[in-house]
Amino acid sequence: MIVEEREYLVKPGAAARYADLWAKFGREPQIRILGDLIGFYTTEVGELNTLVYLWRYESHEDRAKRRAELAADPYFAAFRAQVSDLMVRQSNRLLTPALPS
Repeated sequence: MIVEEREYLVKPGAAARYADLWAKFGREPQIRILGDLIGFYTTEVGELNTLVYLWRYESHEDRAKRRAELAADPYFAAFRAQVSDLMVRQSNRLLTPALPS
């Protein structure tokens, strides 16, 4: 099992707009294709205007397959087009369990 942390820094004041667009247009294709959303968060302390997704995958191969399918999805492409002007920076980290479960 791995967890992907996807962090998006958006323009000042744009976090609520991004979250609203995601709820309306991005959530459905992401949940349908990626599956296991652990959570979608905003920051209150530290670097503000940051949104964080945590996605769970069975393996690196599972993640690669699902991410490729999402990249090819026309509904997700439409969502990306709506939020691209809000984005400043994106970073991703793949997290693996530190201890066996």
